[in-house]
Amino acid sequence: MIDVIICDDHALIRRGIRDTLTDAVDIRVVGEAGDYGELRALLRATRCDVLVLDINMPGRSGLDVLHALKDEASPVKALVVSMYPEDQYALRALRGGAFGYVNKGGDPQLIVQAVRTVAQGRKYVTPEIAQMLVESLNAPTPELPHQKLSDRELQTLVMIASGKRLSDIATELTLSPKTVSVYRARVLEKLGLANNSELTVYAIRNGLVGE
Repeated sequence: MIDVIICDDHALIRRGIRDTLTDAVDIRVVGEAGDYGELRALLRATRCDVLVLDINMPGRSGLDVLHALKDEASPVKALVVSMYPEDQYALRALRGGAFGYVNKGGDPQLIVQAVRTVAQGRKYVTPEIAQMLVESLNAPTPELPHQKLSDRELQTLVMIASGKRLSDIATELTLSPKTVSVYRARVLEKLGLANNSELTVYAIRNGLVGE
């Protein structure tokens, strides 16, 4: 039996993933968490094989969770299930220690397949991610500017370009507006941009958000 913990800040999403996984006879959901704090307490008290993890959570993100698990040499294998397209976060997640990456908008049965693969200690990637990995290994071209942003800076970039106000971003990430403003300033500086309009154009041109 594969024991799974689900971590996502949206209760309906957790329920959907739980229902999908519990239909599989070899998978058992042993716990759910809505944020980093709940997850840390749950991992201390509950044994699990696979952690199904969202990236976009209040406070510390799923990428922060990956880094923490990696630093602690945790035996738990993380499978990222995210609303973000593969080209935005998949490589970051895999480099951060994730064993797989699945888009929430895909076939729910892919999550079942991914959990089984990850539980065996193998990486789960879609054909699209596999192609990205090959290109990242073979391409001699330098990194794009946004690929040098920190995880939180990239998250801030995507949210601003999606039309969210700094106050909304602060609320969603459980940060102060001042902190979000600092992240915004760093993003603008690192990308050589002057304002949110230029930032949005950059994000669209690089496929970070839809037009």
